[in-house]
Amino acid sequence: MIEFKNVSKIYPSGVKGLDDVNLTVNDGDFLCIIGLSGAGKSTLLRSINKMHTIQSGNIIVNDEDISKAKGKKLRLIRRNIGMIFQSFNLVNRSSVYKNVLAGRVGYHSTFSTLFGIYSRDEKMLALQSLDKLGILDKAFIRADQLSGGQQQRVALARALTQEPKIILADEPVASLDPVTTISVMDDFAKINREFGITIVANMHHVDLAMKYANRIIGIKSGKIVFDGTPDEITDEALFNIYGRALKHSEKLGEVDDAN
Repeated sequence: MIEFKNVSKIYPSGVKGLDDVNLTVNDGDFLCIIGLSGAGKSTLLRSINKMHTIQSGNIIVNDEDISKAKGKKLRLIRRNIGMIFQSFNLVNRSSVYKNVLAGRVGYHSTFSTLFGIYSRDEKMLALQSLDKLGILDKAFIRADQLSGGQQQRVALARALTQEPKIILADEPVASLDPVTTISVMDDFAKINREFGITIVANMHHVDLAMKYANRIIGIKSGKIVFDGTPDEITDEALFNIYGRALKHSEKLGEVDDAN
């Protein structure tokens, strides 16, 4: 599904975002990436859909080399890759329904998108996506009138409406309270389990990664220093990833990145 082959990225500051990374993400994986801020988590995640470009190596997504793709070919590859952000990235003044329909943008011309021209099937798909996430009753409410958890569900519904094979999630629950966090992570698990969509998520919450992922990647200074199952996450493994032992509160996402 996704393969990194000797991938490196160096920022203009000289910081290595990725350092000769080799990684294969299997079809249907729920993979979580953990590590300190600045370790390379977001760089690795966002290079999968070429939001970040790389200097060397290859990234293969569904048998296509996205690292070399441009123009129409890049847009076609990105159709199969949904993206979820910590900040939700919704149009606050638009309805939930219109935000979810935006998942179909990659299938339309600029003209069609500008004037909101969607087929009946696409409109039904958007409503079905909202229903699957339990927020169909919010379809015609403005997005900015929803709670944080509801807004993240709207973002998930938008991704589902895109009909992706992969969903990338960049710290998707970092701004949510603990109860809502569990509810949203349950939604990710449902999407992964029931629809067979591969999930790749950056997480500050080690405990959440261990609870929901079938596979965990630990990254430090742009290098993968751990690749295994949640059962294989030991205190020694966490020390190798974070450079020190973690307290219980830190495993819940309160990692002091300055240390």
